[in-house]
Amino acid sequence: MPTAILVDCAYFIKRFRKIEPENAYNASRAADCLHRWAVSHLNERIHGQKSRKELYRIFVYDCPPLQKKAHNPITKRAIDFSKTDEAVFRNELHSSLKKKRKVALRLGNLSEDTQWTIKPHIIEKMLKGKYKLEELGPDDVKMSTRQKGVDMRIGVDVTSLTLKNQVDQIILFAGDADFVPVAKIARREGIDFILDPMRREIPAALDEHIDGLRSTCPQIATSKHS
Repeated sequence: MPTAILVDCAYFIKRFRKIEPENAYNASRAADCLHRWAVSHLNERIHGQKSRKELYRIFVYDCPPLQKKAHNPITKRAIDFSKTDEAVFRNELHSSLKKKRKVALRLGNLSEDTQWTIKPHIIEKMLKGKYKLEELGPDDVKMSTRQKGVDMRIGVDVTSLTLKNQVDQIILFAGDADFVPVAKIARREGIDFILDPMRREIPAALDEHIDGLRSTCPQIATSKHS
């Protein structure tokens, strides 16, 4: 039976940018790497002999980029988020993925409850007394967004693939313990559930409920930044 590969795109992008920071906004490169690292999981070695599993489909889960306009709280200038580098990258990535063979793009949506927040590393400096509120610059804040429907779609697809007996193996690119319930469902039905955290340590709660751990992406050159 074939293998289904599921990719949490937000997680993939974060790790991809750690692995290839020089290509952080290169959507074509990101799409190519996602597809190549995913299908690399199909190559196996059994009793010293190479074999290749059949691919059912690569499912990629993400949300469209933020489209609203808002004023930066520091500069008071209006920003059109639909034209930012991140929005352009995300749209181009989705377009590229749709053209890849056997790739299905599953899009959720962003919560309308968005707000400005201080970037985490700046908050850390402020708590240590190394940064003052009045020193905040326009690049020290960001618009906080929250994805809706992504985890649900992953859960629905894992359940459907499992209960319909369409695959005998599921590969998940993710690193969040929130996926423990879907891993349990698959394993209870005899599915070989493999996690690819893209060379990042995972929570013990997640490690306990998978059948294997394997990453096909390159090592990050400087591990302390991983």
